[in-house]
Amino acid sequence: MAAPKKGRSASAQSRPGRSLALILIAIAALTGGMFLSGHPTPRLGIDLAGGTSITLEAKNEPGQPNAINKTNMDTAVDIMNRRVNGLGVSEAEVQTQGDRNIIVNIPKGTNSKQAREQVGTTAKLYFRPVLTTEVSGPGASASPSPSSSSSNKATDKATDKATSSSSATPSASATSQGRAVSDALKADTTPSASGSASTSPSSSASPSASSSVDPGTAKLQAQYAAVDCTDKAVRATAGDGVKPSDPTVACGQNWSGQWQKYILGPAEVSGTDIKKAAAVYDTQGVAGWKVTMDFTSGGSKKFASITGKLAQNQSPQNQFAIVLDGEVVSDPRVDQALTGGNAEISGSFSQTEAQDLANMLKYGALPLTFKEASVTTVTAALGGEQLHAGLIAGAIGLGLVVIYLVVYYRGLSLIAIASLLVSAALTYVIMSLLGPTIGFALNLPAVCGAIVAIGITADSFIVFFERIRDEIREGRSLRPAVERAWPRARRTILVSDFVSFLAAAVLFIVTVGKVQGFAFTLGLTTLLDVVVVFFFTKPLMTILARRKFFASGHSWSGLDPKRLGAKPPLRRTRRASAPVDTKEA
Repeated sequence: MAAPKKGRSASAQSRPGRSLALILIAIAALTGGMFLSGHPTPRLGIDLAGGTSITLEAKNEPGQPNAINKTNMDTAVDIMNRRVNGLGVSEAEVQTQGDRNIIVNIPKGTNSKQAREQVGTTAKLYFRPVLTTEVSGPGASASPSPSSSSSNKATDKATDKATSSSSATPSASATSQGRAVSDALKADTTPSASGSASTSPSSSASPSASSSVDPGTAKLQAQYAAVDCTDKAVRATAGDGVKPSDPTVACGQNWSGQWQKYILGPAEVSGTDIKKAAAVYDTQGVAGWKVTMDFTSGGSKKFASITGKLAQNQSPQNQFAIVLDGEVVSDPRVDQALTGGNAEISGSFSQTEAQDLANMLKYGALPLTFKEASVTTVTAALGGEQLHAGLIAGAIGLGLVVIYLVVYYRGLSLIAIASLLVSAALTYVIMSLLGPTIGFALNLPAVCGAIVAIGITADSFIVFFERIRDEIREGRSLRPAVERAWPRARRTILVSDFVSFLAAAVLFIVTVGKVQGFAFTLGLTTLLDVVVVFFFTKPLMTILARRKFFASGHSWSGLDPKRLGAKPPLRRTRRASAPVDTKEA
Protein backbone atom coordinates (compact mmCIF):
# COMPACT_ATOMS: atom_id res chain seq x y z
CA MET A 1 0.00 0.00 0.00
CA ALA A 2 1.36 3.38 -1.00
CA ALA A 3 2.18 5.70 1.88
CA PRO A 4 0.93 9.30 1.88
CA LYS A 5 3.13 11.75 -0.01
CA LYS A 6 5.54 13.80 2.02
CA GLY A 7 5.88 17.56 1.92
CA ARG A 8 3.04 20.09 1.51
CA SER A 9 0.35 17.48 0.78
CA ALA A 10 1.25 15.49 3.86
CA SER A 11 1.23 18.65 5.96
CA ALA A 12 -2.20 19.62 4.63
CA GLN A 13 -3.51 16.12 5.41
CA SER A 14 -2.18 16.25 8.96
CA ARG A 15 -3.66 19.72 9.67
CA PRO A 16 -7.23 19.75 8.34
CA GLY A 17 -8.26 21.92 11.27
CA ARG A 18 -6.71 24.93 9.55
CA SER A 19 -9.09 24.69 6.61
CA LEU A 20 -12.08 24.28 8.90
CA ALA A 21 -10.99 27.27 10.98
CA LEU A 22 -10.50 29.36 7.82
CA ILE A 23 -13.98 28.77 6.44
CA LEU A 24 -15.63 29.25 9.84
CA ILE A 25 -13.75 32.56 10.32
CA ALA A 26 -14.86 33.62 6.84
CA ILE A 27 -18.51 32.86 7.67
CA ALA A 28 -18.23 34.80 10.94
CA ALA A 29 -16.61 37.79 9.21
CA LEU A 30 -19.19 37.87 6.43
CA THR A 31 -22.03 37.58 8.94
CA GLY A 32 -20.59 40.44 10.97
CA GLY A 33 -20.28 42.55 7.81
CA MET A 34 -23.88 41.73 6.93
CA PHE A 35 -25.19 43.06 10.26
CA LEU A 36 -22.86 46.06 10.27
CA SER A 37 -24.06 47.04 6.80
CA GLY A 38 -27.63 47.17 8.09
CA HIS A 39 -28.87 44.62 5.53
CA PRO A 40 -29.45 41.37 7.47
CA THR A 41 -31.76 39.98 4.77
CA PRO A 42 -31.42 39.71 0.98
CA ARG A 43 -33.01 42.49 -1.07
CA LEU A 44 -36.14 41.15 -2.72
CA GLY A 45 -37.14 41.64 -6.33
CA ILE A 46 -40.26 43.38 -7.56
CA ASP A 47 -42.22 40.11 -7.72
CA LEU A 48 -41.53 39.39 -4.03
CA ALA A 49 -41.39 42.84 -2.42
CA GLY A 50 -43.29 45.06 -4.85
CA GLY A 51 -41.88 48.25 -6.32
CA THR A 52 -42.49 50.99 -8.85
CA SER A 53 -43.59 50.66 -12.46
CA ILE A 54 -42.87 53.59 -14.78
CA THR A 55 -44.41 54.01 -18.22
CA LEU A 56 -42.39 56.24 -20.55
CA GLU A 57 -43.88 57.54 -23.78
CA ALA A 58 -41.61 58.46 -26.69
CA LYS A 59 -42.22 61.73 -28.50
CA ASN A 60 -40.75 63.20 -31.64
CA GLU A 61 -38.40 66.15 -31.38
CA PRO A 62 -38.67 69.20 -33.61
CA GLY A 63 -37.24 68.36 -37.01
CA GLN A 64 -37.46 64.58 -36.39
CA PRO A 65 -41.07 63.61 -37.19
CA ASN A 66 -40.23 59.97 -37.96
CA ALA A 67 -37.72 59.22 -35.19
CA ILE A 68 -39.97 56.74 -33.35
CA ASN A 69 -39.20 53.34 -34.87
CA LYS A 70 -38.26 49.84 -33.72
CA THR A 71 -34.53 50.44 -34.01
CA ASN A 72 -34.56 53.57 -31.85
CA MET A 73 -36.93 51.97 -29.32
CA ASP A 74 -34.69 48.90 -28.98
CA THR A 75 -31.64 51.13 -28.58
CA ALA A 76 -33.43 53.13 -25.87
CA VAL A 77 -34.37 49.92 -24.01
CA ASP A 78 -30.74 48.76 -24.10
CA ILE A 79 -29.41 52.09 -22.76
CA MET A 80 -32.07 52.30 -20.03
CA ASN A 81 -31.39 48.72 -18.99
CA ARG A 82 -27.68 49.44 -18.60
CA ARG A 83 -28.40 52.61 -16.64
CA VAL A 84 -30.72 51.11 -14.05
CA ASN A 85 -29.47 47.54 -14.09
CA GLY A 86 -25.67 47.99 -14.03
CA LEU A 87 -24.52 44.37 -13.58
CA GLY A 88 -27.83 42.86 -14.65
CA VAL A 89 -28.74 41.40 -11.26
CA SER A 90 -30.69 44.23 -9.59
CA GLU A 91 -33.83 42.84 -11.28
CA ALA A 92 -35.00 46.11 -12.76
CA GLU A 93 -36.97 45.28 -15.91
CA VAL A 94 -37.03 47.41 -19.04
CA GLN A 95 -39.25 46.40 -21.95
CA THR A 96 -41.25 47.93 -24.76
CA GLN A 97 -45.03 48.12 -24.83
CA GLY A 98 -46.64 48.88 -28.15
CA ASP A 99 -44.95 51.18 -30.65
CA ARG A 100 -43.96 54.12 -28.43
CA ASN A 101 -44.07 53.08 -24.76
CA ILE A 102 -41.35 51.62 -22.53
CA ILE A 103 -42.18 49.99 -19.18
CA VAL A 104 -39.57 50.15 -16.40
CA ASN A 105 -40.19 48.05 -13.28
CA ILE A 106 -37.99 49.05 -10.32
CA PRO A 107 -38.01 46.77 -7.23
CA LYS A 108 -38.63 48.09 -3.75
CA GLY A 109 -35.40 49.01 -1.98
CA THR A 110 -33.94 50.71 -5.05
CA ASN A 111 -33.75 54.49 -5.01
CA SER A 112 -36.78 54.88 -7.27
CA LYS A 113 -36.43 58.67 -7.44
CA GLN A 114 -32.83 58.40 -8.61
CA ALA A 115 -33.76 55.65 -11.08
CA ARG A 116 -36.62 57.74 -12.47
CA GLU A 117 -34.25 60.64 -13.02
CA GLN A 118 -31.75 58.45 -14.86
CA VAL A 119 -33.92 56.10 -16.84
CA GLY A 120 -35.58 58.55 -19.20
CA THR A 121 -32.94 61.25 -19.22
CA THR A 122 -31.73 61.90 -22.73
CA ALA A 123 -28.33 63.10 -21.45
CA LYS A 124 -27.98 65.70 -24.21
CA LEU A 125 -24.92 67.73 -23.44
CA TYR A 126 -24.00 71.01 -25.15
CA PHE A 127 -21.32 73.62 -24.65
CA ARG A 128 -22.88 77.06 -25.28
CA PRO A 129 -21.42 80.58 -24.94
CA VAL A 130 -22.94 82.56 -22.05
CA LEU A 131 -24.40 85.86 -23.29
CA THR A 132 -25.97 87.08 -20.05
CA THR A 133 -27.14 85.76 -16.70
CA GLU A 134 -28.86 86.87 -13.50
CA VAL A 135 -30.25 85.36 -10.32
CA SER A 136 -33.84 84.27 -10.86
CA GLY A 137 -36.77 84.37 -8.48
CA PRO A 138 -38.26 86.64 -5.82
CA GLY A 139 -35.84 89.27 -4.56
CA ALA A 140 -33.45 88.89 -7.48
CA SER A 141 -32.22 91.84 -9.47
CA ALA A 142 -34.35 92.51 -12.52
CA SER A 143 -31.67 94.34 -14.45
CA PRO A 144 -28.79 92.09 -15.44
CA SER A 145 -25.65 93.26 -17.09
CA PRO A 146 -23.97 91.35 -19.86
CA SER A 147 -20.93 91.13 -17.62
CA SER A 148 -22.74 89.58 -14.68
CA SER A 149 -21.78 86.03 -13.81
CA SER A 150 -21.70 83.63 -10.91
CA SER A 151 -20.08 80.37 -9.95
CA ASN A 152 -22.32 77.44 -10.72
CA LYS A 153 -23.02 74.58 -8.34
CA ALA A 154 -20.78 72.24 -10.35
CA THR A 155 -18.03 74.67 -11.32
CA ASP A 156 -16.18 73.27 -14.32
CA LYS A 157 -12.49 73.48 -15.03
CA ALA A 158 -10.58 72.27 -18.05
CA THR A 159 -7.49 70.15 -17.48
CA ASP A 160 -5.35 71.50 -20.31
CA LYS A 161 -2.91 73.85 -18.57
CA ALA A 162 -5.36 76.67 -17.74
CA THR A 163 -8.15 76.18 -15.21
CA SER A 164 -11.37 78.02 -15.98
CA SER A 165 -13.54 79.38 -13.19
CA SER A 166 -16.09 82.10 -12.58
CA SER A 167 -16.57 84.71 -9.92
CA ALA A 168 -18.55 83.79 -6.88
CA THR A 169 -20.76 86.84 -6.64
CA PRO A 170 -23.26 87.91 -9.30
CA SER A 171 -23.21 91.57 -10.16
CA ALA A 172 -25.88 93.73 -11.69
CA SER A 173 -25.98 97.18 -13.20
CA ALA A 174 -28.70 99.71 -13.75
CA THR A 175 -28.91 98.74 -17.38
CA SER A 176 -32.42 97.94 -18.49
CA GLN A 177 -33.47 94.37 -19.22
CA GLY A 178 -34.13 95.07 -22.88
CA ARG A 179 -30.71 96.60 -23.42
CA ALA A 180 -28.92 93.78 -21.55
CA VAL A 181 -30.47 91.06 -23.68
CA SER A 182 -30.17 92.92 -26.95
CA ASP A 183 -26.55 93.93 -26.36
CA ALA A 184 -25.68 90.41 -25.28
CA LEU A 185 -27.10 88.93 -28.46
CA LYS A 186 -25.33 91.56 -30.54
CA ALA A 187 -22.05 90.88 -28.75
CA ASP A 188 -22.21 87.18 -29.56
CA THR A 189 -19.70 86.54 -32.34
CA THR A 190 -21.09 83.20 -33.45
CA PRO A 191 -22.76 83.22 -36.89
CA SER A 192 -26.17 82.15 -35.67
CA ALA A 193 -26.38 84.69 -32.91
CA SER A 194 -24.86 87.57 -34.85
CA GLY A 195 -27.36 86.99 -37.59
CA SER A 196 -30.22 87.42 -35.18
CA ALA A 197 -28.80 90.49 -33.48
CA SER A 198 -29.75 93.21 -35.92
CA THR A 199 -30.04 96.10 -33.51
CA SER A 200 -27.87 99.13 -33.20
CA PRO A 201 -26.60 100.44 -29.88
CA SER A 202 -28.86 103.44 -30.05
CA SER A 203 -31.93 101.39 -30.73
CA SER A 204 -31.39 99.31 -27.63
CA ALA A 205 -30.98 102.13 -25.16
CA SER A 206 -34.29 101.57 -23.43
CA PRO A 207 -36.85 98.83 -22.92
CA SER A 208 -39.12 100.40 -25.54
CA ALA A 209 -36.41 99.96 -28.12
CA SER A 210 -36.90 96.23 -28.05
CA SER A 211 -39.60 96.70 -30.69
CA SER A 212 -36.93 97.62 -33.20
CA VAL A 213 -35.10 94.31 -32.95
CA ASP A 214 -35.93 91.33 -35.15
CA PRO A 215 -38.77 89.00 -34.02
CA GLY A 216 -36.39 86.24 -32.91
CA THR A 217 -34.50 88.54 -30.57
CA ALA A 218 -37.71 90.11 -29.26
CA LYS A 219 -39.12 86.65 -28.51
CA LEU A 220 -35.94 85.66 -26.67
CA GLN A 221 -36.07 88.92 -24.70
CA ALA A 222 -39.65 88.27 -23.68
CA GLN A 223 -38.89 84.68 -22.70
CA TYR A 224 -35.86 85.74 -20.66
CA ALA A 225 -37.86 88.43 -18.86
CA ALA A 226 -40.72 86.05 -18.09
CA VAL A 227 -38.84 82.90 -17.04
CA ASP A 228 -38.71 82.16 -13.31
CA CYS A 229 -36.17 79.38 -12.72
CA THR A 230 -37.41 78.82 -9.18
CA ASP A 231 -40.57 77.33 -10.71
CA LYS A 232 -39.85 73.66 -11.48
CA ALA A 233 -42.44 73.49 -14.26
CA VAL A 234 -41.07 76.61 -15.95
CA ARG A 235 -37.51 75.41 -15.48
CA ALA A 236 -38.21 72.05 -17.10
CA THR A 237 -39.58 73.65 -20.27
CA ALA A 238 -37.17 76.60 -20.55
CA GLY A 239 -35.31 75.18 -23.57
CA ASP A 240 -38.03 73.00 -25.13
CA GLY A 241 -38.13 72.97 -28.90
CA VAL A 242 -34.88 74.91 -29.30
CA LYS A 243 -32.46 73.70 -31.94
CA PRO A 244 -28.77 73.38 -30.98
CA SER A 245 -27.95 76.02 -33.64
CA ASP A 246 -30.22 78.66 -32.03
CA PRO A 247 -29.72 80.83 -28.91
CA THR A 248 -31.77 79.76 -25.92
CA VAL A 249 -32.83 80.59 -22.38
CA ALA A 250 -31.71 78.13 -19.67
CA CYS A 251 -31.58 77.75 -15.90
CA GLY A 252 -28.84 76.68 -13.51
CA GLN A 253 -28.11 76.59 -9.78
CA ASN A 254 -25.19 78.40 -8.11
CA TRP A 255 -23.16 77.62 -4.98
CA SER A 256 -25.66 79.25 -2.65
CA GLY A 257 -28.52 77.21 -4.07
CA GLN A 258 -30.05 80.14 -5.96
CA TRP A 259 -31.45 79.53 -9.41
CA GLN A 260 -30.03 81.64 -12.23
CA LYS A 261 -31.33 82.25 -15.71
CA TYR A 262 -29.11 82.52 -18.76
CA ILE A 263 -29.20 83.54 -22.36
CA LEU A 264 -26.92 81.15 -24.20
CA GLY A 265 -25.55 81.25 -27.72
CA PRO A 266 -25.68 78.39 -30.26
CA ALA A 267 -24.12 75.07 -29.22
CA GLU A 268 -20.47 74.67 -30.22
CA VAL A 269 -19.77 71.17 -28.78
CA SER A 270 -22.26 68.33 -28.18
CA GLY A 271 -22.31 65.22 -26.02
CA THR A 272 -21.55 63.02 -29.03
CA ASP A 273 -18.13 64.69 -29.15
CA ILE A 274 -17.28 63.11 -25.78
CA LYS A 275 -15.43 59.80 -26.10
CA LYS A 276 -15.63 58.67 -22.48
CA ALA A 277 -16.52 59.95 -19.03
CA ALA A 278 -15.71 58.73 -15.52
CA ALA A 279 -16.24 59.76 -11.90
CA VAL A 280 -12.93 60.04 -10.04
CA TYR A 281 -11.79 61.41 -6.70
CA ASP A 282 -9.20 64.19 -6.74
CA THR A 283 -6.52 62.99 -4.31
CA GLN A 284 -4.06 65.73 -5.27
CA GLY A 285 -6.20 68.77 -4.58
CA VAL A 286 -9.41 69.92 -2.91
CA ALA A 287 -11.78 69.41 -5.83
CA GLY A 288 -13.25 66.24 -4.31
CA TRP A 289 -15.35 64.14 -6.66
CA LYS A 290 -15.26 65.16 -10.31
CA VAL A 291 -16.26 63.88 -13.73
CA THR A 292 -13.51 63.62 -16.32
CA MET A 293 -14.26 63.76 -20.05
CA ASP A 294 -12.14 62.81 -23.03
CA PHE A 295 -13.17 64.25 -26.38
CA THR A 296 -13.08 62.60 -29.78
CA SER A 297 -10.67 63.96 -32.37
CA GLY A 298 -13.46 66.08 -33.87
CA GLY A 299 -14.66 67.11 -30.43
CA SER A 300 -11.15 68.15 -29.42
CA LYS A 301 -11.00 70.54 -32.37
CA LYS A 302 -14.44 71.99 -31.57
CA PHE A 303 -13.55 72.40 -27.89
CA ALA A 304 -10.25 74.08 -28.75
CA SER A 305 -12.09 76.36 -31.19
CA ILE A 306 -14.76 77.54 -28.74
CA THR A 307 -12.29 78.06 -25.88
CA GLY A 308 -9.97 79.93 -28.24
CA LYS A 309 -12.75 82.27 -29.42
CA LEU A 310 -14.02 82.87 -25.88
CA ALA A 311 -10.55 83.60 -24.54
CA GLN A 312 -10.06 86.38 -27.14
CA ASN A 313 -13.18 88.31 -26.13
CA GLN A 314 -14.20 90.32 -23.12
CA SER A 315 -16.83 89.25 -20.59
CA PRO A 316 -19.30 87.69 -21.04
CA GLN A 317 -17.94 86.11 -24.23
CA ASN A 318 -15.11 84.39 -22.35
CA GLN A 319 -17.63 82.34 -20.35
CA PHE A 320 -19.43 79.23 -21.59
CA ALA A 321 -22.11 76.99 -20.10
CA ILE A 322 -22.20 73.22 -19.98
CA VAL A 323 -25.87 72.44 -20.55
CA LEU A 324 -27.19 68.99 -19.68
CA ASP A 325 -30.75 68.36 -20.85
CA GLY A 326 -31.50 72.07 -20.94
CA GLU A 327 -30.06 72.82 -17.49
CA VAL A 328 -26.78 74.63 -16.89
CA VAL A 329 -24.56 72.44 -14.71
CA SER A 330 -21.48 74.66 -14.98
CA ASP A 331 -20.51 78.08 -16.36
CA PRO A 332 -16.70 78.47 -16.35
CA ARG A 333 -14.61 81.27 -17.79
CA VAL A 334 -11.82 80.61 -20.29
CA ASP A 335 -8.49 82.43 -20.25
CA GLN A 336 -6.84 80.61 -23.15
CA ALA A 337 -7.52 78.00 -25.82
CA LEU A 338 -7.68 74.49 -24.37
CA THR A 339 -6.29 72.04 -26.88
CA GLY A 340 -5.60 68.93 -24.80
CA GLY A 341 -8.78 67.12 -25.83
CA ASN A 342 -9.99 66.54 -22.27
CA ALA A 343 -11.81 68.37 -19.49
CA GLU A 344 -13.27 67.75 -16.08
CA ILE A 345 -16.43 68.85 -14.30
CA SER A 346 -15.64 69.44 -10.63
CA GLY A 347 -16.86 71.41 -7.66
CA SER A 348 -19.44 70.45 -5.07
CA PHE A 349 -20.18 66.96 -6.42
CA SER A 350 -20.94 64.19 -4.00
CA GLN A 351 -19.84 60.71 -5.01
CA THR A 352 -23.37 59.78 -6.08
CA GLU A 353 -23.84 62.96 -8.14
CA ALA A 354 -20.52 62.46 -9.92
CA GLN A 355 -21.26 58.81 -10.66
CA ASP A 356 -24.77 59.61 -11.91
CA LEU A 357 -23.49 62.23 -14.34
CA ALA A 358 -20.66 60.01 -15.57
CA ASN A 359 -23.10 57.13 -15.90
CA MET A 360 -25.44 59.12 -18.16
CA LEU A 361 -22.60 60.46 -20.29
CA LYS A 362 -20.85 57.08 -20.50
CA TYR A 363 -23.95 55.20 -21.57
CA GLY A 364 -24.76 57.75 -24.23
CA ALA A 365 -27.79 59.78 -25.17
CA LEU A 366 -31.14 58.18 -25.82
CA PRO A 367 -32.14 58.33 -29.47
CA LEU A 368 -35.60 59.55 -28.46
CA THR A 369 -37.13 61.97 -26.00
CA PHE A 370 -39.44 60.42 -23.39
CA LYS A 371 -42.01 61.74 -20.97
CA GLU A 372 -43.49 59.94 -17.97
CA ALA A 373 -46.94 58.75 -18.89
CA SER A 374 -47.64 57.08 -15.55
CA VAL A 375 -45.99 55.89 -12.34
CA THR A 376 -47.69 53.12 -10.36
CA THR A 377 -46.90 51.06 -7.28
CA VAL A 378 -46.69 47.27 -7.71
CA THR A 379 -47.83 45.04 -4.83
CA ALA A 380 -46.15 41.77 -3.95
CA ALA A 381 -49.25 39.78 -2.99
CA LEU A 382 -49.02 37.28 -5.87
CA GLY A 383 -45.24 37.01 -5.55
CA GLY A 384 -45.54 36.36 -1.83
CA GLU A 385 -47.88 33.43 -2.46
CA GLN A 386 -45.53 32.04 -5.10
CA LEU A 387 -42.55 32.45 -2.77
CA HIS A 388 -44.41 30.62 -0.02
CA ALA A 389 -45.15 27.75 -2.42
CA GLY A 390 -41.55 27.76 -3.67
CA LEU A 391 -40.14 27.62 -0.15
CA ILE A 392 -42.45 24.71 0.69
CA ALA A 393 -41.25 22.89 -2.43
CA GLY A 394 -37.63 23.62 -1.49
CA ALA A 395 -38.15 22.37 2.05
CA ILE A 396 -39.73 19.16 0.75
CA GLY A 397 -36.86 18.64 -1.68
CA LEU A 398 -34.26 19.28 1.01
CA GLY A 399 -36.06 16.93 3.38
CA LEU A 400 -36.07 14.14 0.79
CA VAL A 401 -32.35 14.64 0.15
CA VAL A 402 -31.61 14.44 3.89
CA ILE A 403 -33.71 11.28 4.28
CA TYR A 404 -31.90 9.66 1.35
CA LEU A 405 -28.50 10.56 2.81
CA VAL A 406 -29.42 9.19 6.26
CA VAL A 407 -30.81 5.91 4.91
CA TYR A 408 -28.07 5.26 2.38
CA TYR A 409 -24.96 6.80 3.97
CA ARG A 410 -25.89 6.59 7.65
CA GLY A 411 -23.07 8.21 9.67
CA LEU A 412 -21.62 9.90 6.59
CA SER A 413 -24.89 11.85 6.29
CA LEU A 414 -23.72 13.99 9.24
CA ILE A 415 -20.88 15.31 7.10
CA ALA A 416 -23.22 15.93 4.15
CA ILE A 417 -25.84 17.73 6.25
CA ALA A 418 -23.20 19.88 7.96
CA SER A 419 -21.78 20.78 4.54
CA LEU A 420 -25.24 21.70 3.26
CA LEU A 421 -25.77 23.97 6.27
CA VAL A 422 -22.43 25.70 5.70
CA SER A 423 -23.25 26.17 2.00
CA ALA A 424 -26.68 27.58 2.88
CA ALA A 425 -25.17 30.00 5.41
CA LEU A 426 -22.59 31.27 2.90
CA THR A 427 -25.24 31.65 0.20
CA TYR A 428 -27.58 33.62 2.47
CA VAL A 429 -24.90 35.96 3.82
CA ILE A 430 -23.38 36.68 0.41
CA MET A 431 -26.81 37.35 -1.13
CA SER A 432 -27.55 39.80 1.69
CA LEU A 433 -24.25 41.59 1.10
CA LEU A 434 -24.66 41.68 -2.69
CA GLY A 435 -27.95 43.61 -2.34
CA PRO A 436 -26.40 46.92 -1.24
CA THR A 437 -23.10 46.22 -3.04
CA ILE A 438 -24.14 45.48 -6.64
CA GLY A 439 -27.92 45.80 -6.44
CA PHE A 440 -28.65 42.06 -6.44
CA ALA A 441 -32.35 41.37 -5.91
CA LEU A 442 -33.71 37.95 -4.99
CA ASN A 443 -36.65 37.04 -7.22
CA LEU A 444 -38.59 33.84 -7.77
CA PRO A 445 -36.27 32.45 -10.49
CA ALA A 446 -33.32 33.17 -8.17
CA VAL A 447 -35.00 31.16 -5.42
CA CYS A 448 -35.46 28.38 -7.97
CA GLY A 449 -31.74 28.52 -8.76
CA ALA A 450 -30.91 28.16 -5.08
CA ILE A 451 -33.18 25.10 -4.79
CA VAL A 452 -31.56 23.49 -7.85
CA ALA A 453 -28.17 24.11 -6.23
CA ILE A 454 -29.11 21.73 -3.39
CA GLY A 455 -28.87 18.84 -5.84
CA ILE A 456 -25.54 20.09 -7.25
CA THR A 457 -24.04 20.39 -3.76
CA ALA A 458 -25.33 16.97 -2.67
CA ASP A 459 -23.92 15.44 -5.85
CA SER A 460 -20.41 16.58 -4.89
CA PHE A 461 -20.67 14.82 -1.50
CA ILE A 462 -21.96 11.65 -3.12
CA VAL A 463 -19.03 11.55 -5.57
CA PHE A 464 -16.54 11.86 -2.69
CA PHE A 465 -18.29 9.27 -0.50
CA GLU A 466 -18.52 6.75 -3.31
CA ARG A 467 -14.81 7.13 -4.10
CA ILE A 468 -14.02 6.41 -0.42
CA ARG A 469 -16.26 3.35 -0.48
CA ASP A 470 -14.52 2.10 -3.60
CA GLU A 471 -11.18 2.30 -1.82
CA ILE A 472 -12.57 0.39 1.16
CA ARG A 473 -13.90 -2.29 -1.18
CA GLU A 474 -10.35 -2.66 -2.44
CA GLY A 475 -9.36 -3.64 1.10
CA ARG A 476 -7.89 -0.37 2.40
CA SER A 477 -8.52 1.07 5.83
CA LEU A 478 -10.42 4.34 6.15
CA ARG A 479 -7.61 6.89 6.61
CA PRO A 480 -5.62 5.93 3.50
CA ALA A 481 -8.89 5.37 1.64
CA VAL A 482 -9.90 9.02 2.25
CA GLU A 483 -6.57 10.37 1.00
CA ARG A 484 -6.51 8.12 -2.08
CA ALA A 485 -10.16 8.83 -2.94
CA TRP A 486 -9.84 12.62 -2.72
CA PRO A 487 -7.70 13.26 -5.87
CA ARG A 488 -10.09 11.22 -8.01
CA ALA A 489 -13.22 12.75 -6.48
CA ARG A 490 -11.69 16.23 -6.73
CA ARG A 491 -11.24 15.99 -10.50
CA THR A 492 -14.81 14.75 -10.99
CA ILE A 493 -16.26 17.48 -8.76
CA LEU A 494 -14.30 20.24 -10.51
CA VAL A 495 -15.34 19.07 -13.98
CA SER A 496 -19.00 18.75 -12.93
CA ASP A 497 -19.06 22.18 -11.28
CA PHE A 498 -17.25 23.77 -14.23
CA VAL A 499 -19.94 22.51 -16.61
CA SER A 500 -22.69 23.84 -14.32
CA PHE A 501 -20.96 27.20 -13.94
CA LEU A 502 -20.38 27.48 -17.70
CA ALA A 503 -24.07 26.81 -18.35
CA ALA A 504 -25.03 29.47 -15.77
CA ALA A 505 -22.59 32.00 -17.28
CA VAL A 506 -23.91 31.48 -20.82
CA LEU A 507 -27.50 31.76 -19.58
CA PHE A 508 -26.65 34.96 -17.71
CA ILE A 509 -25.05 36.55 -20.78
CA VAL A 510 -27.67 35.69 -23.39
CA THR A 511 -30.79 36.37 -21.29
CA VAL A 512 -32.28 39.41 -19.57
CA GLY A 513 -34.54 40.19 -16.64
CA LYS A 514 -35.69 37.49 -14.27
CA VAL A 515 -33.86 34.63 -16.01
CA GLN A 516 -30.59 36.37 -15.18
CA GLY A 517 -31.51 36.05 -11.50
CA PHE A 518 -31.77 32.27 -11.90
CA ALA A 519 -28.45 32.11 -13.77
CA PHE A 520 -26.66 34.34 -11.26
CA THR A 521 -27.82 32.31 -8.26
CA LEU A 522 -26.95 29.03 -9.95
CA GLY A 523 -23.45 30.27 -10.78
CA LEU A 524 -22.91 31.67 -7.28
CA THR A 525 -23.97 28.46 -5.51
CA THR A 526 -21.82 26.39 -7.89
CA LEU A 527 -18.74 28.39 -6.90
CA LEU A 528 -19.66 28.06 -3.23
CA ASP A 529 -20.00 24.29 -3.69
CA VAL A 530 -16.31 24.13 -4.67
CA VAL A 531 -15.34 26.25 -1.65
CA VAL A 532 -17.36 24.13 0.79
CA VAL A 533 -16.12 20.77 -0.55
CA PHE A 534 -12.46 21.84 -0.50
CA PHE A 535 -12.40 23.77 2.77
CA PHE A 536 -15.07 22.02 4.83
CA THR A 537 -16.20 18.60 3.57
CA LYS A 538 -12.74 17.16 2.85
CA PRO A 539 -11.06 18.43 6.08
CA LEU A 540 -14.04 17.29 8.18
CA MET A 541 -13.88 13.83 6.57
CA THR A 542 -10.14 13.65 7.32
CA ILE A 543 -10.76 14.45 10.99
CA LEU A 544 -13.65 11.99 11.39
CA ALA A 545 -11.63 9.24 9.68
CA ARG A 546 -9.41 9.26 12.79
CA ARG A 547 -12.36 8.59 15.09
CA LYS A 548 -12.97 5.04 16.15
CA PHE A 549 -16.64 5.07 15.12
CA PHE A 550 -15.74 5.62 11.46
CA ALA A 551 -12.26 4.10 11.40
CA SER A 552 -13.45 0.76 12.79
CA GLY A 553 -16.19 0.52 10.17
CA HIS A 554 -19.12 0.60 12.58
CA SER A 555 -22.31 -0.73 11.00
CA TRP A 556 -23.96 2.70 11.37
CA SER A 557 -20.97 4.65 10.03
CA GLY A 558 -21.86 3.97 6.41
CA LEU A 559 -18.36 2.57 5.91
CA ASP A 560 -18.79 -1.02 7.17
CA PRO A 561 -16.41 -3.17 5.04
CA LYS A 562 -18.69 -6.21 5.32
CA ARG A 563 -21.72 -4.33 4.00
CA LEU A 564 -19.60 -2.88 1.18
CA GLY A 565 -18.26 -6.32 0.21
CA ALA A 566 -14.63 -5.42 0.89
CA LYS A 567 -11.73 -7.67 -0.12
CA PRO A 568 -9.29 -8.94 2.49
CA PRO A 569 -7.09 -6.18 3.89
CA LEU A 570 -4.10 -5.25 1.79
CA ARG A 571 -0.82 -6.08 3.45
CA ARG A 572 2.71 -5.04 2.71
CA THR A 573 5.02 -7.87 1.60
CA ARG A 574 8.75 -7.96 1.42
CA ARG A 575 10.36 -8.60 -1.92
CA ALA A 576 11.76 -12.17 -1.93
CA SER A 577 15.54 -12.37 -1.97
CA ALA A 578 17.39 -14.39 -4.61
CA PRO A 579 17.76 -18.10 -3.68
CA VAL A 580 21.15 -19.20 -2.46
CA ASP A 581 22.70 -22.12 -4.35
CA THR A 582 24.22 -24.43 -1.75
CA LYS A 583 25.50 -26.85 -4.23
CA GLU A 584 29.14 -26.88 -4.69
CA ALA A 585 30.51 -26.75 -8.14
